[in-house]
Amino acid sequence: MTPADLAARLGIPSGPLFFPVTAYGADGAVALDVYRAHVRRGIEAGAAAVFACCGTGEFHALTPEEYQACVRAAVEETAGRVPVVAGAGYGTALAVRYARLAADAGADGLLAMPPYLVVAGQEGLLRHYRDIAGATPLPVIVYQRDNAVFTPETVVELARTEGIIGLKDGLGDLDLMQRTVSAVRGAVPGDFLYFNGLPTAEQTQLAYRAIGVPLYSSAVFCFAPEIAQAFHRGLEVGDEAVVRRLLDGFFRPFVELRAQGRGYAVSLVKAGVRLRGLDVGEVRPPLHEPAEEHVERLAQLIERGYELVKEESA
Repeated sequence: MTPADLAARLGIPSGPLFFPVTAYGADGAVALDVYRAHVRRGIEAGAAAVFACCGTGEFHALTPEEYQACVRAAVEETAGRVPVVAGAGYGTALAVRYARLAADAGADGLLAMPPYLVVAGQEGLLRHYRDIAGATPLPVIVYQRDNAVFTPETVVELARTEGIIGLKDGLGDLDLMQRTVSAVRGAVPGDFLYFNGLPTAEQTQLAYRAIGVPLYSSAVFCFAPEIAQAFHRGLEVGDEAVVRRLLDGFFRPFVELRAQGRGYAVSLVKAGVRLRGLDVGEVRPPLHEPAEEHVERLAQLIERGYELVKEESA
């Protein structure tokens, strides 16, 4: 899939972008059969793309061998029906290695996550992501968050780089994003993709959409695809009543619950998948499992979310 092909497929999504969790067995090893079932369920539920082994998929916790096995499994399960974008990160040398592993596994693109630990200047960040983009033919989406925050001028240079097709924002600075969108629009011809990559992105997507960021990741789709789909439909058709009902009744309470523990953006999502009947195991250290009372509240929230979806269809 060429950069233009992937950009076209992602640019007008038919459904939420799916970031599957990585399944582990009782012994802690990757459970590929369960992972395949999870990916398959997401595709059948209407995912527009599969982002394998990214943040929600615990990229940080996987060995290179486990990573490649999961990416290959996602590619095989999608069978070309939707694109598969794989995470890649750490220092430049390792990020390039992961990019090549993803390419060998058949991925359609890469989500390039922040480099490990160091806080680099703009020149170093630009070189890092250009090296990743040049390592394989795979199109690259750059993930802005934590220690990888870009000036609008740097994003212009990223957008001019062959193979880099978009920016995913996990920072949440709307002023910076508006200036970035404006700078790229004025300097680089063609479409450059923007994604809202904040945890539970639905909560902020109305604001992001207003500044020209139409795409977003959906962790909720992992465990409650019907709720995520209902919100996505509401956004696409401009049904403010549905969007507000789901924001007020499900997404805001879920964000408030997620804020009760560090790492809950992953572990609470994984608990949600287990609550819906698929045993994907626990998170690996250094993440930890949610408190029992928080899992109980999550179960109640999921039930409430599905009641709201029924109201939409009634």
